This record gives sequence, C-alpha cells and structure tokens, in this order.
Amino acid sequence: MRVAVIDKALCRPSKCNQECVRFCPINRSGAKCVWIDEAENKARIAEELCVGCGICVKKCPYQAITIVNLPEKLQRNLVHRYGANGFELFRLPVPKEGRALGILGSNGVGKSTSLKILGGVLKPNLGMIDEPPEWDDIIDFFKGSELQTYFQKLSNGQLRVAYKPQAVDVLSKVTLTVGEALKKVDEKGTAREVAERLGLLHLWDRPVKALSGGEMQKVAIAATIVKDAQVYLIDEPASYLDVRERLRVSGVIRELARPGTYLIVVEHDLAVLDYISDLVAIIYGEPGVYGIVGTVKGVRAGINTYIDGYLREENIRFRDYRLEFYEKPPEASYLPETVLLRWSQLSKTLGDFKLEVEEGEIHRGEVVGILGPNGIGKTTFVRMLAGELEPDNGWIQRIGTLTLSYKPQFLGEVKAYGTVREFLREHGVDTSSSLVQSELIKPLRVHSLFDSYVEELSGGELQRVMIVAALGKEADLYLLDEPMAYLDVEQRYAVARVVKRLTAEKGVATFVVEHDVVAIDFLANTIMVFEGEPGRHGTATRPMNMRDGMNLFLRNVGITFRRDPDTKRPRINKPGSWLDRYQKEVLKEYYYVVMEEKESSQE
Repeated sequence: MRVAVIDKALCRPSKCNQECVRFCPINRSGAKCVWIDEAENKARIAEELCVGCGICVKKCPYQAITIVNLPEKLQRNLVHRYGANGFELFRLPVPKEGRALGILGSNGVGKSTSLKILGGVLKPNLGMIDEPPEWDDIIDFFKGSELQTYFQKLSNGQLRVAYKPQAVDVLSKVTLTVGEALKKVDEKGTAREVAERLGLLHLWDRPVKALSGGEMQKVAIAATIVKDAQVYLIDEPASYLDVRERLRVSGVIRELARPGTYLIVVEHDLAVLDYISDLVAIIYGEPGVYGIVGTVKGVRAGINTYIDGYLREENIRFRDYRLEFYEKPPEASYLPETVLLRWSQLSKTLGDFKLEVEEGEIHRGEVVGILGPNGIGKTTFVRMLAGELEPDNGWIQRIGTLTLSYKPQFLGEVKAYGTVREFLREHGVDTSSSLVQSELIKPLRVHSLFDSYVEELSGGELQRVMIVAALGKEADLYLLDEPMAYLDVEQRYAVARVVKRLTAEKGVATFVVEHDVVAIDFLANTIMVFEGEPGRHGTATRPMNMRDGMNLFLRNVGITFRRDPDTKRPRINKPGSWLDRYQKEVLKEYYYVVMEEKESSQE
C-alpha cells in the first residue's frame, strides 16, 4: 500500500516550475499520475498509479511531497484520512472505563486526531473521503472490539465529552474574570473547590486575558473538570507549569478516572504521564504523513516500550535508538580550572520582586540545569547573564572574549520577518553544515519549514526554529530558557543530546532553564536550584552536583522519584506512599533510587 501525502502549506505551484508534474515517469508515458488541481491550486498524486520512484519527492523545491510504502494489511485498519493526499490514521487507542489512558507519540502522528475522534469532535471517515460513512457503518467497522460499544454510546448521546485542547493561548481573548469563566461552564457546582485545589482562588477576580501561560493552563483544566461528563480528554496538561504545579494538576486529573467515566490524556513529560495513567497507547509513524496506534499496555510496560523504540508484539522498530537514563549521577566531564564565566553574589529588584544569587562559576564543557517554580527569578538571572539586565549589586565576569547565544522564554518577543531559511542565516546558522543538519534540523523537522514565513509559524514550529537558531550558531556560552516546551519526547531527547555533545566537544558552556525533570536528567552536569516565594522573593544556589541539586530541589517540592529497574527512567512516587516515606526518612534520597517494580509497595 502506497501513501502519497502533499503538505498543502508548502505546495506552491505558482512559484515553482511544477517539477513534480514534469519529471514524473508515469506522466511522461502518457498517463496522469501527478497534476495540479485547479480548484485548490495544489499538486495531486494518484496513489493507484504511483510506482514510488521518489523523483517528485526529490525534485519538489519546497519539500512538500512524501511517499511511503506501508503493509497492505493496514488498509483494513484505516480510521481517518484528511482528504486526498492527506494524513492517514490507522487504528485508535481503546479507552477503558474507570481507568486513565495515556497516549504517547511524536508530534504529528495523530495523537490530537485520536482525541478528537474519541471525543466526537471529528467523525472518522474510514478513508472514504468522497462519501463519508454514517455512524452505523463506523460502529460496524469496529465490530467485535470495545470501540464498538464506545461509539454506540457516543453516537446516541449517552457519552458527554469534556475536552481540554492543546493550545490554551486562545483564552487570552476571553474578557471574563477567572471566577466568571469557571462559573459559566460549571455543571457540578464545584468551581470554587476545583479552583482552590488547582491554586486559582487568588486569581478568582483577575481577567483571564491577563493571566500567564501556566495560569491559563490551569484555568483550561479547571473548566474541563467542572463539566458533568463521562469522557474527559486532556491534551498536554503540563505545558507552562513548573514541577510542583504539574504534580498538583496531575493529582486532580487522576481522580477523574472513576467507574462510569473515561479519561484519556496526551502528554510528553514522561514522569507526568506515568503519574496520571493506568494504561498507555503508543502512536508511531511518520509525522504529517501517517500514524499507527499500537496495542494498549500497562503504564510501566508501555512507557518502557516507548523508550526502547521497539514494539515486540508487532515486531516493529519505530525508532533506531533507545532513550538512555542514568542510574547514578553522571560524572562531571569538564575541568575545574577551565572557568568561562564567574559571578559574585548578585541581587536584582524588579517591582515588588527581589532576586538574590549565590556566587558561582561555569566551566568549559559544563551544562548547568536551572530548576525552580515559576515566578522565582530564573529568567531574570539568565537575562543578567545575557546582558539584557544589569544586577543592582554584584558583578558578572566574562573570561576573555566571550560570545553569547540566547534563546528567550517567551517566543512572542521574537520580532522576525521573512522565511525560516533567511531567519537562520541572519542568526549565523550554517544550514548546509552536516552537524547542524543531522543533529538539529532533521531531528526537529525544521527542514520542512525553510520556505515558511517566521511570522506565520505556530508556537511549536517557532520553538523548534528558535532552538536551531540558538544552538546552530557559533558561541562560547549558550543560554536556553525553557527549550523543551512544545516538543515531543524524541525532540526533547534530540535537543538534550546535541546540547551535551556540542558543549563537550566544542568546549563551550550552557545554561538550561527547564521544568521537565526528565529532560534535565538527560543533559545537565550540575544544577542551580531557585527557591523562595514566587512573585515576591527568590534565592538561587551556586551550581551544585546532580545528586545534591536534585535532592535539594525535590525536598523543596516535597516529592520523591524512584528509578525503573529496566530503563532507569525516573518515576514519581505517590505522595505519602510507603516508598515515598522510606526515601525521605530512611534513605534521605529523593532521586537516584532504583527499586524493584512492585506496584503494591506504593500503597
């Protein structure tokens, strides 16, 4: 079975020489395999005639065409296709009543599409684009599976759905206060109770449009929870939130999994997904082209399978490498005498907020992870290092001629025009470099955006471009503020891998501000911990070793992690569980603990 997909956003027949039409060997033999659809002014490919030669793929100047071969048996599992030459989704995750189902996969392989179908927002067309099927046909398609009963209930109105979408910035257009907005959608009479549990009561009278990204995320989650529904669909609940807030939100979401309800969650933070879910469905494929839903597994087995990149039951390797975690803290790879930057005790006051930082230094080959809650001064510290802010007290000393590369936290601050290719060149990125191509552009799928205009990019696309712009240029010191936001697990790992490699091999230094503890575990040599009262007062430690830094940070947050014995990935312990108490009181170890997986020990 051959799938030909054309990215309509990239296809521009009026600006090219229509190479796909001119060079197609089937067209040159007199048949019509590739043509320009006059109604849409986009290229079209007849998949039944295509021989998969790949000439049109290589000749397209905008890289708008993808052609892949898939097993013929998948055809009978086609659930939905977005029009002719559009994305295809094969199979669906199977939700279980009373249990939390997590969905894990790369961006662009159909996670959000699966949520929309299971929520009734999108009616599956089973690949029949011209004559979409009726509900009876759809129910018959899933005959013999649990989805048959699910879609029967969904189609006749027995299942009410509450859906929290991925993008929460649309709330910036809401003119109501937080309290007014939640009361408007409250169907259980629990708006104030949910707001209190999510830490929103102090924002009750504040306009929604004046909230930060993290606060909007919690409002969106609260608005979903207060609806009286049987199906709760939560798309990326951890975005914008710090570790403490992620744990708080996860606990509230987890309670939605009860008899009579279905809970389905999409999340890229592996620790959060593990904490919320009972079951996991992996979706794999080629982003923007096709997605295949694997078998539902228990949460530990499912995430471990995803880390391995190999589905044993289906004999499918969907990734050619394994995600690696450390059982023990990595040893420092830098030399103490190779100081690149040092600073004295620093203080900075911005309005009602005051930040104080201990003296410290960073060395060539060192990656410093910066952890702490939102509003505690992490970005303020990075901006002082970048020279955007001057400290009120203290000094920052750069050793020799030091060049900086800075990726800001808020992408809305980026003022750029022109194409992505032009933007990267202006920032000193050599897009023809084999290192930049293999380590950044291809893993982050930026090559397909080269001819797109920067001002038209989505938040996730702009994040990927900004990471390439920051890491792809030559510098001595890299400052990355929340680079993992919007990225999927593979992309986070790719960024972590290139940060470590670039820092060590080039003898540069890197600061990374991040809320994803698993991502920090990937890449950091040392850690700075920020403490205090968000919005009022913050203090920062000097860079400390991973074990001491993680223990201090997690002690402040009040949570512990154990390590999976097979993959060594961090797993959050249930607060108050036997293992949580044992690590806190006996081991005095909050992070680097490998325990045999006996789930009953968590009780």
